[in-house]
Amino acid sequence: MNKLFTILAIAGGATVLSLAGVTSLTAPGAADEIPILDANAEDQHAATQLVAYFDADSGYESAQLAATYQRQVVVGNGDTLMGLMVKNGVAAGEAHNAITTMSKVFKPRYLMPGHEIVLTLRPSGEPDAADTLVSMKLVESVERDILVRRDGDGFLAEALDHPLEMEIAAAEGKIEISLFMAGEEAGVPPGVLADLIQVYSFDVDFQRDIRKGDEFTVMYERFVDESGAAFRTGKILRASMTLSGKERTLYRYETRSGTIDYFDEDGKSARRSLMRTPINGARLSSGFGNRRHPILGFTKLHTGTDFAAPRGTPIYAAGNGTVDYAGRKGGYGLYVRIRHNGTYKTAYAHMSGIARGVRKGTRVQQGQVIGYVGTTGRSTGNHLHYEVIRNGKFINSRRMHLPSGTKLKGDELEAFLMARETADVQYAMLIRKGVEFASTVEPVANCDGPDSAAC
Repeated sequence: MNKLFTILAIAGGATVLSLAGVTSLTAPGAADEIPILDANAEDQHAATQLVAYFDADSGYESAQLAATYQRQVVVGNGDTLMGLMVKNGVAAGEAHNAITTMSKVFKPRYLMPGHEIVLTLRPSGEPDAADTLVSMKLVESVERDILVRRDGDGFLAEALDHPLEMEIAAAEGKIEISLFMAGEEAGVPPGVLADLIQVYSFDVDFQRDIRKGDEFTVMYERFVDESGAAFRTGKILRASMTLSGKERTLYRYETRSGTIDYFDEDGKSARRSLMRTPINGARLSSGFGNRRHPILGFTKLHTGTDFAAPRGTPIYAAGNGTVDYAGRKGGYGLYVRIRHNGTYKTAYAHMSGIARGVRKGTRVQQGQVIGYVGTTGRSTGNHLHYEVIRNGKFINSRRMHLPSGTKLKGDELEAFLMARETADVQYAMLIRKGVEFASTVEPVANCDGPDSAAC
């Protein structure tokens, strides 16, 4: 083994580090052959004494023992923080102390599958000893980390916030096959498209009313990190649907009383007492009226509208009301019925499951998830059977005429009109920039720039 030796000499109270030489030693007694400084040499003081030498191999090992390393783990189903830490080399006592300290800023019971944990450890140097925990970082979300770090014999915990910046994005598209495909081409996130459908669900039948060549626009919030990467989206602020040449624009507006809703250009709420389609992304598979029953084999009145959708697709309450039935009901399978007022009730059948907390007597809000698509009861496939009952009689939900929501008046209307104008200007500026998303519609010319001749 090659050994590097450095001679440490002391002269007149001052320490001088001198490289005396390099010797290749292999014999067992090689340590006796360390080169000694010649005290009579001209460049040495008489008082110079050899005091020590440093073995570089031992120094390398010491450096390794002082180094730290990291282990990165992802929380899975059934994992506990204590179990993960011990499994990855942390002593049970240290893990307990670190978790106790962390609980001051983050409760371990909120640990969820998918959370990321980064452990920083220092080797103990002993074969049977656990390594020393230097720090533990829990990546709670893109906006927040929890850091537990060693402080003397104990630990300190702190929350490290990484706030996302909110910006406004806009997109527009022309529908060739479907709204979702057009939205995807325009770069609109799927969640925003789902919200867009929800906003227009009171007036638009997305299975029947959409035609090739129809158009949409949407302006919404999105949240980005320091690098500009988008992590999530927020509220839709402005949207429009142009169906068969007729445009309907809606604006998100909060009234002075704190009510938040979407209003048309004249300040009339888009919300109606009942939704025509209490499900997203479904296909109309059977309408209201007489039909030959696919199981019973004879013609009878089909008392509702069927929407085919994958098992587990959320089903929404069509309006505010009180649940007056929730459970199994013969051929309906899992079934929920909601009483909205003295006139209307709605019913939802063949569900795979009823949402947690939905039971007889529960108050529900319009758009709240009450169950999930399934094929329970007398059913040939996964679908929602949706019924509207008026004064005890089944009616066609596709043809019912319901009053719209509130109409803004007076000072409230004036405030809304000003907010509407601001939203229109903001949307136009974003689309003119042409930088937020790729558009499937020809961009608006920039009337203030070199293409002003196109205006």
